[in-house]
Amino acid sequence: MTHDQPPGLDLDRLRAHLERERPGLVGGELSAELVQGGRSNLTYAVTDGTGRWVVRRPPLGHVLATAHDMGREHRVISALHPTAVPVPEPLLLCEDDSVIGSPFYVMEFVAGTPYRTAEQLRPLGPERTRAAVLGLVDTLVQLHAVEQESVGLGDFGRPEGFLDRQLRRWGKQLDASRNRELPGIDELHAALGRNLPRSPAPTVVHGDYRLDNVLLGPDDRIGAVLDWEMSTLGDPLTDLGLLAMYSERLDVPESPVSTTAGAPGHPSPAELIERYAAGSGRDVSAISWYTAFAWFKLAVILEGIHYRYTLGQTVGAGFDRIGALVPVFIHNGLTTLRKG
Repeated sequence: MTHDQPPGLDLDRLRAHLERERPGLVGGELSAELVQGGRSNLTYAVTDGTGRWVVRRPPLGHVLATAHDMGREHRVISALHPTAVPVPEPLLLCEDDSVIGSPFYVMEFVAGTPYRTAEQLRPLGPERTRAAVLGLVDTLVQLHAVEQESVGLGDFGRPEGFLDRQLRRWGKQLDASRNRELPGIDELHAALGRNLPRSPAPTVVHGDYRLDNVLLGPDDRIGAVLDWEMSTLGDPLTDLGLLAMYSERLDVPESPVSTTAGAPGHPSPAELIERYAAGSGRDVSAISWYTAFAWFKLAVILEGIHYRYTLGQTVGAGFDRIGALVPVFIHNGLTTLRKG
């Protein structure tokens, strides 16, 4: 369904701005569709009937709708576009709120599918599924091989003390949404703090690297890595730990949080870790810490969603089941750390 005027995007003003800044880019009238909404940045597919583009802007009514978010995302894809990392071509950044009411950027439209669940992957069959997920690891190796200085991202983050800061940050997030007993979560947080690994040399990290944040093309290759809003300079193994976590089977019936791990042919976390180690040459002996940290981080995020749900601030399908998932994530985090 195409909306001529989706919420948060004034197409007349957008078109006038594009004609001024990128003459000749747009031909006919613009129409647009909101393809991804919610609490993270909004994504619109825009077309003039011939060409297609993507516009990203902060969420509506978002108090932190600063140019910083858009500027960071645009900056990282601009830096990575000439490298081996597949990202959409950035076309324009606008930090002037007066155009559509917030900063935004425009990039090329890349055709492809984000696979969010094992059920969506199943029709690909085991071989194609396996190749797609292994390709995800190979692309992560490529990202972590980018020399940040050489692409102008030398000051993109503060890698010194990165893990310690991350742990503190998520601990604060947890404290901000505590309204029930969560057995084991403080134990997990403290154990992560006691066993902080020594980080390898910093790289550009994506921050939310998983199968549903990439587009798989018709050839099952990754056409584009999307959603760079969490990206920074830091410890590359945090990306690998998150990917390993999302590759574990969640044995929870009707889980509102999906992983793709149950699809036939999906490689195991151990296989993904091994492939990353072989491709990157990095020491992955401390990976259980990073995977346990990913379980902790997701437990905190889910508890935040549950907390807002209990306050009546979140409505929609599945939110009533989020709270029951949190103990599973805590348990998995503790188990992973003990195994390591």
